[in-house]
Amino acid sequence: MASSTKLNVVVAGASGETGSSIMKALLAEPAQFHVIALARPESAGKPAYREMSSSGTTIKAGDFRDVDTLAEQLAGADVVISCILPIQRVESETLIDAAHRAGVGRFLPSFWGPVMPPRGIMAVRDLREDLLDRCKRLYLPYTVVDVGMWYQVCLPEPYAPEPPIADVFIGVGNTPTAIMDKEDIGPYIARIITDPRTLNRSVLAYGEVTTQSTIWAEVEAAMGKEIPRNSVSIPDLEARIAELQGPVTRNPTDVGLLLELAMSQYRHTRYVRGDNTPEHAQYLGYLDGKSLYSDLNCKSVRDFIREVVSGERDHRIYVGRDPVADATQHRT
Repeated sequence: MASSTKLNVVVAGASGETGSSIMKALLAEPAQFHVIALARPESAGKPAYREMSSSGTTIKAGDFRDVDTLAEQLAGADVVISCILPIQRVESETLIDAAHRAGVGRFLPSFWGPVMPPRGIMAVRDLREDLLDRCKRLYLPYTVVDVGMWYQVCLPEPYAPEPPIADVFIGVGNTPTAIMDKEDIGPYIARIITDPRTLNRSVLAYGEVTTQSTIWAEVEAAMGKEIPRNSVSIPDLEARIAELQGPVTRNPTDVGLLLELAMSQYRHTRYVRGDNTPEHAQYLGYLDGKSLYSDLNCKSVRDFIREVVSGERDHRIYVGRDPVADATQHRT
């Protein structure tokens, strides 16, 4: 671990949605952080990384399937933050092993999702827990950060992202769930990685707790007209999950199927089981981000919606990118 008072922070997956929010916040504090973006050699010269470089980021290229060479790139890092998809299992495991070999002081595995019990709720969460177990077997210092779900994903048409990412109104839409503006992830991370209270702990970072019905009502109020619910019943959602599990088991490398199953299971955990709340997070041993950082002002969902509807805010995600292609090609 480096001895400098300025933290050396390595972000893998820096050009993605979560990674971009984190990079923006870290780069805004140049006296506190030396920021390094770790990319695959074929990605390091892409426009996103060139832009990071011009903003003060050090760009390093590394083979995410070679522990030795990756460990060399992580030498001297205080913090390593993984924003690569957990379904990129080989790359994720290699990054953990390399961080351990390099003596990294804190590793943030790629969680960034809703709170839920550790096993048996959704397939992608099981993968995340496997990665955390790997950290623990190595006694690699870690911090898990879950963020509920982004406001950007929770909006109805005409502001919803493309399927299968777009949210679906489930049942009567009255289940509370923790959500946040994607751009508020970064400021949370800048606080969490410098806080000794969060070492070897899990943290729920969120903006507010609300329901689908409330979000729809806020959009309707901002637009001045009603929006169809087109509700999916809970039995229909559960039937779709059951239908997908067989094909996913038979075709574990089909990223399109995995993504569809993941989004359906995300909806079930948030809107049917109701896992994703601060109360459940506390039961599961999480620290509460709002309690830790009461002075951190997150954007409210009402303000976010008003900005989107008025045209002040670009709410789009994955612009110019295909999440399925990104995962299939192991982009970082």
